[in-house]
Amino acid sequence: MHRITLLLILFLLIPDAYIYFMYIIRKTKNIWLRIAHWIPTLLLIAGYFLLMQGIGENAMAHHAQAIGRLAIAIFLFAIPKTIFMICSLVGLPFHYLLRWPRSPFTAVGLVLGVVSFFNILYGTLVGISKFEVKEIEFHHPNLPKAFDGYRIVQLSDIHIGSWIENEKPVHELVKLVNEQEPDLIVFTGDLVNQRSCELEGFQNILSQLHAKDGVYSILGNHDYGSYYRWKDLKEQVNNLDNLVRMEKTMGWKLLNNEYDILHHEGDSIALIGVENDGEPPFSQFADLKKATKGTDGMFRILLSHNPTHWRREVLDTDIDLMLSGHTHAMQFAVGRLSPSRFMYPEWSGLYMEGKQGLYVNVGLGYIGLMPLRFGAWPEITVITLKQLKMEN
Repeated sequence: MHRITLLLILFLLIPDAYIYFMYIIRKTKNIWLRIAHWIPTLLLIAGYFLLMQGIGENAMAHHAQAIGRLAIAIFLFAIPKTIFMICSLVGLPFHYLLRWPRSPFTAVGLVLGVVSFFNILYGTLVGISKFEVKEIEFHHPNLPKAFDGYRIVQLSDIHIGSWIENEKPVHELVKLVNEQEPDLIVFTGDLVNQRSCELEGFQNILSQLHAKDGVYSILGNHDYGSYYRWKDLKEQVNNLDNLVRMEKTMGWKLLNNEYDILHHEGDSIALIGVENDGEPPFSQFADLKKATKGTDGMFRILLSHNPTHWRREVLDTDIDLMLSGHTHAMQFAVGRLSPSRFMYPEWSGLYMEGKQGLYVNVGLGYIGLMPLRFGAWPEITVITLKQLKMEN
């Protein structure tokens, strides 16, 4: 927490100090205007300390909305100023060494700062519920003929605790999914943020998801409750057991290191689900050998929350298609550019290695420290399986 506090203060103060000494004191001698420059930052820092003083343990579980609003306020003030500062700094060597005017760099900084301000505002007010239906086709020679054209809707990372007091988008989500008339719905983990009780009040909504072959799910790293400070291990175990019971009540079938066989017009494929298997420090509970035992020779679809599992283990098998989530594309993307690409080799969309495929869904929800989405809109993926005809 001390580290976060220091970074936050620096994030707010450094661009303010730069703008003050490079521009404010040169443009005005009015003491009140000079003081006014610091007021938003000082108020944000004061708000942060007051919030931290009053929230105690498990802040993100009990005060997610308040922390989210403060985070957005900080982004709205600090990010545009930081962008402006960077543009201005880039212009300094040209100004002092080549005698170029500073005004073009200042103008670019102002424009980009204003654009970033409205992008953050849009991502907060509109982007988090701007559901995007993505349709892709997955072609494979091993797909049984009866499954040619089989439609799977993939959902991921709902983070239902972030939607408390805002049920309307969840109703819209269910409506959009059902309109796709899927043969199968799969959910690839992170149903909650920290605790199973977040799901209360949303069970009736999510239980209305319908597909011909049902709704299947797996656990993500957040579902285990490992980000909450429990009284003891028993309380944490009970929390997970309760989440499993609630999913069952909704009519979802949870695959914990196990599989189910899907039958269609005399043919069949295997749907496999493993517990979370992430790179450290994320939990590693998957047992792929146990989950796939008895599925040899079949067309196999694997549900695994973290896409890094694909290269760590799955590519060493003959699993045909893996579906995952987890990355959120860090909730920001411009086309195929996202900060997520620096953390994950596969962070959004379809990837192929030979005949094996991985699809990474960027998720539906958001985390409290970043309650916005821009470019990486909340995703409903419709995957149509197609039998690849082999040329003679």
